[in-house]
Amino acid sequence: MSNNRIESIYFLRLFAMLMVVLVHVTAVFQSTLTQGTDAYTTYHFINRIIRVEAGIFIMITAMVFFYKYMNQKMDLNELKLYYKKRVLYILVPYLVWAVFYEAFSVYTGIVELNFVEMTWRILQGESFYQLHFIFLIVQFYLVFPIILYAAKKITLFRKYMWLIGIGIEVGFYFLNREFNLIPFNSFISSLGPYLLGAWIGTYYLKQKTKVYNRSTVGWLVFAIITGASFVYLNYHLYTVASFTLPGYVYLVVNLFYIVSGSFFLFRLTEIICDRWPGIIPYVKNIAVYSFGFYLLHPIILKVVAQFVPVSAGEWFHIEVAARFLITLVLCYFTIYITHRFFPYPGLIFGKLPKKARFIITPEKPITDYQKNVS
Repeated sequence: MSNNRIESIYFLRLFAMLMVVLVHVTAVFQSTLTQGTDAYTTYHFINRIIRVEAGIFIMITAMVFFYKYMNQKMDLNELKLYYKKRVLYILVPYLVWAVFYEAFSVYTGIVELNFVEMTWRILQGESFYQLHFIFLIVQFYLVFPIILYAAKKITLFRKYMWLIGIGIEVGFYFLNREFNLIPFNSFISSLGPYLLGAWIGTYYLKQKTKVYNRSTVGWLVFAIITGASFVYLNYHLYTVASFTLPGYVYLVVNLFYIVSGSFFLFRLTEIICDRWPGIIPYVKNIAVYSFGFYLLHPIILKVVAQFVPVSAGEWFHIEVAARFLITLVLCYFTIYITHRFFPYPGLIFGKLPKKARFIITPEKPITDYQKNVS
C-alpha cells in the first residue's frame, strides 16, 4: 500500500469542522424563536441534520490509522511512538483547554471553585460542552492497537467491520440499559462510525474506485431518508413530545444516518478530489486547524455573541450568519497567528504542520489526484 495521504480527509475535516461550529451557532434558535413557527422548525432541522459531523470525525480518526498500519507492523517501538504523539498532540491540548474552560466557568460564576469536582469533570470530558467528544476520541486512541490486531488476525471481522460495529453499538445499548455496565460516555456507543472508518482505511484503494458507482446515489438517498427520519423523531420525541417510542428506535435511526451520511460524504469528497485536485492544498491549509477550531470556537463564539446579538425578528437569519462567519474567521486567525509566531503551538491546538501557511499559499498544487493515491 502506498504511504501517500488520503487527500479527501482534508475535505471531511473541513466539512465536519464547519458543521460543529454551525451546530453551536444555530443552537440560539431554541431560546430565541417561538416553538412551532416555521423559522423554529427550519432551524431545528438545520441544527440536527448537520450532527453527522460527530460521525465524520470518528470515521476519519479510524481511516487514517487503519490506512497507515493495516499493512505495517506495529512493534513495541512503533507503539511507543504512537502513544507519545497522542499524548503530545491530543491529551496535552485537551488538558490545556479543559483547565482554561474550568477557569472560565469559575470566573463567570457557572461553577464554584472545587478542585475535586473540577478533576472529575476534566477526567470525564465535562469541563465544557464540546470537550466530551475529545474524551471519546482519547478512548478510541487507547483501544486502537487492540482493534487493529483483531482486524489483522480475524478475516471475518476485517471484512465486515462496519456491520459488526453497528451490531456491537446496538447490543451495547440494550446491555447498558439493563445492567448499567459503563456509567460514562464510552467509545462502544460510537463504534459504528469508527469501524466504518477502519473498514474504509483498510480497503481504501478498492473503495476509491467505486465512488462513481450508482451505489453512491443509493447511499445519498438512504442518508436523506434516515436523516430526515432522525430529525423528525428528535422533534416529536424530545422537542414537542407529541408521541413516544422505545429508545432503541431513535438510536437505530440515528446510527443509520450517521453511518450512511458519513460514508456518502467520504465518497463525495473523493469525487471532489478527483475532479478538482487543484483546490486540495487550499483546503488543507484550513483543515489542519480543525482540532484547534473544535477546542477554541466556544470561547470565540461567546465573545462574538456579545457584539452580534440575535433577535426573533427578520434579522435573525442575518445575525446568525454573521455570528457563524465572524466566529470562523476569528478562530482561523487566532490559530494561524499562534502557529506562525508562538513556540510549540501543537501543545495548544494539536498536531500542526512545521510551517504555518496562509489559506492562499499552498504547499504544492496537486495536478493528478489519481496518481497520488495509487
